[in-house]
Amino acid sequence: MRKYLFFLLNLLGISAVAQKIPSSERSRVAVARVMPALQQELSRGGFRWGSPLFIRIIKEKGVLECWLRKGNQFARFKTYPICHFSGELGPKTKQGDNQAPEGFYEVRPAQMNPNSSYHLSFNLGYPNAYDRAHGYTGSALMVHGNCVSIGCYAMTDGKIEEIYTLMQAAFEGGQKVVQVHCFPFEMITENLSKYADNKRFAFWQNLAVGYQLFEQNLTPPRVDVRSRKYVFE
Repeated sequence: MRKYLFFLLNLLGISAVAQKIPSSERSRVAVARVMPALQQELSRGGFRWGSPLFIRIIKEKGVLECWLRKGNQFARFKTYPICHFSGELGPKTKQGDNQAPEGFYEVRPAQMNPNSSYHLSFNLGYPNAYDRAHGYTGSALMVHGNCVSIGCYAMTDGKIEEIYTLMQAAFEGGQKVVQVHCFPFEMITENLSKYADNKRFAFWQNLAVGYQLFEQNLTPPRVDVRSRKYVFE
């Protein structure tokens, strides 16, 4: 069985070892299982297998969106319901607050976990430079399978298999970093105005700049942190 899976993956152009992407028997079986249907969906939508991936999470809607590059811009390929996340709207600021992160995160191949206690997962990279500048604490904040979570974004096992496969394909296609943008809600003016009195309003206004840049250009902006704020190019 193991030899057959390796043969199948090689035949389909997947070589996780060669690309230094963490791999396990579990992840190889999962990728082989979901790949054929995913490839058909991609083809119907005019997407290329292994295209660069961008992920956007919107807490209030309870969704994780997968966007893939199509030509010079990104187009939404699929929207997955988030099975569970803990806490309320607002960023994670300290270990044990049960909050799921909000902000701009980056995932590299080494952050993928094919041996997760929650089926498959990838680490969001919390705390990022913004979080560290504010003294926020916490670790091991993931997007993972199963449907239980304390501070993570939990998908079902079937959903994380598809997302994990898209991410692996993007890395194998040459993408170095997958941006994952986590928002409390759709960052449009109408929604922001509802939270004008919220203690997180200034933070959310900062997030909204990056959100709106993507909406305008359909390309994830380059994100940096200066003077304890997110800045964008």
